[in-house]
Amino acid sequence: MEFSGFYKLSVDERRKLAAEFAQLSQEEGKLLETPCSLPLGVADRMIENVIGSYPLPYGVATNFVINGTEVLVPMVIEEPSVVAAASNAAKLCKSTGGFIASSTAPIMIGQMALFRLEDAQSAFEKLQKGKEQVIGIAKKYAGSIEQYGGGVRGLDMELLDSQAGKILLLKFYIDVRDAMGANTINTIMELSSPEIEQMAGGKARVKILSNLAIKRIARASAKWSAAELGGSDVVDRILEGYELAVVDPFRCATHNKGIMNGIDALAIATGQDWRAIEAGCHAYAAWGGKYRPLTRYYKDKNGDLIGEIEIPAQVGIVGGAIKTHPVAAIGLKLLKAQNAAQLGEALAAVGLAQNFAALRAITTEGIQKGHMRLHAKNIAVNAGAQGEQIETVAKALVDCGTINVSKAKEILEGMNK
Repeated sequence: MEFSGFYKLSVDERRKLAAEFAQLSQEEGKLLETPCSLPLGVADRMIENVIGSYPLPYGVATNFVINGTEVLVPMVIEEPSVVAAASNAAKLCKSTGGFIASSTAPIMIGQMALFRLEDAQSAFEKLQKGKEQVIGIAKKYAGSIEQYGGGVRGLDMELLDSQAGKILLLKFYIDVRDAMGANTINTIMELSSPEIEQMAGGKARVKILSNLAIKRIARASAKWSAAELGGSDVVDRILEGYELAVVDPFRCATHNKGIMNGIDALAIATGQDWRAIEAGCHAYAAWGGKYRPLTRYYKDKNGDLIGEIEIPAQVGIVGGAIKTHPVAAIGLKLLKAQNAAQLGEALAAVGLAQNFAALRAITTEGIQKGHMRLHAKNIAVNAGAQGEQIETVAKALVDCGTINVSKAKEILEGMNK
């Protein structure tokens, strides 16, 4: 399907084209028409003390080809330029094959921490010797995920020193299939803890999943032609910007934040626990003792730019808000995600696209030029512009190079005379 000039279409035209692409039903299409697609009755079941709902813009990034399949990437975000930047980054690597993505098995980690041990070393040795028995205890409570092909896959343990005394920490590796896994893992940890407490002679005070999902990884890569980017100098500039993030943690934090602009926006649009994903990605960036970029860039033998990303992808297409929120399912349809692996791979691809776009902007024209051009519409609205006035005032702001509310009011007053 052709999406060239998508941003020039009206909202109704964009919605119709997206609905056709994802084969949305008439009812699903109507959900995207309403000012807020989350009925208060549904919202009241999702969290406590509900008094309303808080809509955010729901857009789609175009031009994405992931593993040979063209998709629309749904993005929920309030920041101007993010969707446009992702779309442009995807467009620039479309001719070289788009994004190649892969992922590992959906293994999440459940933690059980035993305190107040009668004899910490003996407890450690006993559980190590009876490792298969401990795994068997956890497996008794994993039936809900085993029926889908998942289950407990392994166990590690270690003794830790703390101000609270010795802690015997058990880490269970659990295949959660197409679920994010929090409820499954927490249930297994809590129900199996009494028997394990008896074996160890301690108290299992902490029984919960870890959001540092080092066993559940999504990767994506893409090639941007030097010629398409404007020459080898642009490639070198991008690589220089990347190298600063490698050596300086202050720049690296902003570098990785740009990645999360895309990842979070897609996660929210598909009903994911974006806080867990955010925490996991930043913790993974520091895995090994040094905070580092989640992406990597280098030149190939032809001088073209290669970008790669690796992130923990604790996502699901079943459970949680995914089935409760009526628009989350639409996001999965737009993305053509048939399983959690494909969703995780899409997160990696959009994170890479977002990061590439930011690096290119920062090291060439500057980040503010494109950002403020799109932000000009918000400034026009804040100044009181309505309807067709918004575009006119925004264009005038960009043309004069001064984008602030005072200038917008001045332009608006001149129009109204």
